[in-house]
Amino acid sequence: MRKKVVALVAFVGALAAGVVVARCSGDGSSKEARPVNTGREKAAPGLSPNDTPGAAGSAVAIVVDASAPAPEKGPEVLFSATWGGTRMNELGRSRPDEANPEAPMSLAMDPKGNMFVLDQVNGRVVRIGPDGKPESVIPLKGQEAAQDMAVTDDGKVAVLDRYNSKSIVMYDDKGGVLGEVPLEGEGLDELGFVTGVFVDGKDVYVEKEHGPLLRIGTTDGQPADRTEVPGRPTRDGLSYIKAGIVDPPTDGRMYISSVDRATMQHRFTRELRQGSEIRGILLLDTDKTGTIYLATLLVQNGEESVVLSCHEPLKGIPTGTAVLPVNTMPEETFRDMAVLDEGGVVYSVRTEQGVSYQKYDCQ
Repeated sequence: MRKKVVALVAFVGALAAGVVVARCSGDGSSKEARPVNTGREKAAPGLSPNDTPGAAGSAVAIVVDASAPAPEKGPEVLFSATWGGTRMNELGRSRPDEANPEAPMSLAMDPKGNMFVLDQVNGRVVRIGPDGKPESVIPLKGQEAAQDMAVTDDGKVAVLDRYNSKSIVMYDDKGGVLGEVPLEGEGLDELGFVTGVFVDGKDVYVEKEHGPLLRIGTTDGQPADRTEVPGRPTRDGLSYIKAGIVDPPTDGRMYISSVDRATMQHRFTRELRQGSEIRGILLLDTDKTGTIYLATLLVQNGEESVVLSCHEPLKGIPTGTAVLPVNTMPEETFRDMAVLDEGGVVYSVRTEQGVSYQKYDCQ
């Protein structure tokens, strides 16, 4: 079936300090714009009064023609696994009668090209080498409800469990436990609001409601003084970024915002108009050069599309796009995509037979 053309129109917002984006409620009053949670890897953080994209600005139209003939060579498959077993080329899947179905919740890549898959159904993290062959497993310790993970440059793994251990456990590259950092504490009262774990240098952060990040520990597994940063750290070390959907999501309006890390001053806020309903934000990350990767789940005329867009780091100007396959399986996941240091995105594509980890990039 030939998919519809998806158009993205990007606007450079003129920022005005203290301006608030408003929407009309049913009684005619105005309410501040808020982030929208729409499922999948839910929406990233919403607008704050000081990050509001203005109405003025130049516009650049980017058209993704998904009806164009597909290239003869498909995406590179980095690793494939079948469902149901415990061998390293198999991954767990659970479909209980009275609970949410589960498959691998998260994936991550390290700078050496190793892939890490959180196979929480089998209570482990599987590490796959750059050659696509499984190399080792890290058994999870008391983390039956693990949902997300992050990997350090030297191969340590931070695993988030909001409901069972209520902590982040740090594992070394051999699978040993370095330490455990409790989630509950200053700045974090409701663990259900935690939407991810992130590593930046030697600091370990949790994300709160797709908004600010709260430092809670170190990569050695020790608690740290709790401080907030305004978004996800970019891998070039220069910025913090966030993204969000502007109400109502049916308008197809969203934004990317960046803060300069050295000065904590606003760098840019760019409004994106995607031309169709936004169901959710599936990815917000950068590569080592700071290029921003954004993936959204769109609905147009009842048909879903996953659109990947790339943006240069200093102004957020779009530099390319791609259309990715849609995951239609019912399993709950936290992180279906990971950005490579050298550029490109690894995407876990699930079917009834198994899952393949495919590489895509903007064109």
